[in-house]
Amino acid sequence: MRQAAGWGLGAVGAGVVVIAGLDVVGAGLGEINPLRRTISEHGLGAYGWVFGLGVALLAAGSAAIGVALARTRLAGVFGTLALMAWSAGLLVTAWFPKHDWSVGPSLSGSIHRVGSLVAFLSLPVAALVIARPWRHTGRRGPALAAFGFGLGSALWVAGIVAVVLVGARGGLAWWQVMPLGLVERGLVERGLAVTEVAAVVALGACALAKGPVER
Repeated sequence: MRQAAGWGLGAVGAGVVVIAGLDVVGAGLGEINPLRRTISEHGLGAYGWVFGLGVALLAAGSAAIGVALARTRLAGVFGTLALMAWSAGLLVTAWFPKHDWSVGPSLSGSIHRVGSLVAFLSLPVAALVIARPWRHTGRRGPALAAFGFGLGSALWVAGIVAVVLVGARGGLAWWQVMPLGLVERGLVERGLAVTEVAAVVALGACALAKGPVER
């Protein structure tokens, strides 16, 4: 199971490199502004398949980490299901491109949005449930890190939801609420994504570490 965790961390790392590479190349060519455009914009371009591959690697790596955590009894049923929901949501976003607003809304875009919501909402729950640091003798470091990143992810989500709800009260749609002053929509989404992926990496390190489990 430690080997599964290692493979999972490798896949997560590869997925992050692929997606970050698309950001760097897209920004360099002037095709996409990472501060203004969401990550999923990459799925609409000529290299959409590369974006899908990167997200699929991230999803597969997360699932492998979830299996390792479950098999070593570091994750209960609820935590495991939440982590698998994150992986499933990522696969949905990889397979179904977002709305192409130059054409109009689409069924694929609606499914993509549901998948992304499931992923972003599930990961904080998984991290907070699995990484309760007082359970993990010998794993306190990575468990505390996972718990901290999980809490950070939850705060990101809560902040975004709060701002969108406040905007809705004023008759604004979510895409009108973002960007928030100097904070651009793409930067907000990337901040959330980085925090959540960091939580996954910390969970993988927790599964990879040696030590008994406190009950």
